Amino acid sequence: MLQQQLQTMLALQDQINTLVNENWREQNFAWYRAIWVESAELLDHYGWKWWKKQQPEMEQVKLELVDIWHFGLSLELQQGSPEAVAAKMEQQLSAEQPVAGDFRENLEAFTLNTLSTKQFDLVGFAQLMIDCDMPFEDLYLRYVGKNVLNRFRQDHGYKEGTYQKLWAGREDNEHLAEIAQSLDSAAENFSDQLYTALSNRYPGSQKDLA
Repeated sequence: MLQQQLQTMLALQDQINTLVNENWREQNFAWYRAIWVESAELLDHYGWKWWKKQQPEMEQVKLELVDIWHFGLSLELQQGSPEAVAAKMEQQLSAEQPVAGDFRENLEAFTLNTLSTKQFDLVGFAQLMIDCDMPFEDLYLRYVGKNVLNRFRQDHGYKEGTYQKLWAGREDNEHLAEIAQSLDSAAENFSDQLYTALSNRYPGSQKDLA
């Protein structure tokens, strides 16, 4: 199941990157730099200022981890196809069993490894997930959901300004969360099911016009 979910996310990331630039692998974009910047934003949400009272904004922390995951997947995809990379990533994740530690220090170690190698520190990322009590299933649901919603928005006029973010008194991400809970995330076509369900709910869909 883990390898299948990794493969699904890698394939979705490959599709997004290809939409932006068909030859994205040859461009050698600075994905590691994006991870570095996102890590700094993540730390701000977690809190680090000793001179003021701060409580970790864990929902925002997890959202930032998902953003970092996008860039990490892009770096991993530089090494080969989604199928081959998924197998390698599964081996790495299965070999390491991290225990919760100091989130700030582990984030700094992860960022340092990213900057020094210009590669994705998968084991370090897994450590951060453990530190903030974010199971892999949660990462998968959040990543696929964000990917599907971004694609859905683009396909329904987001660039042109015609997309309706609010339907039936709720924002699209609320509809997405509700739909995701009703589906089997283990299904190989989970992302397609999400997209179809969103389409069926969206105002002006074929269902509404029938």
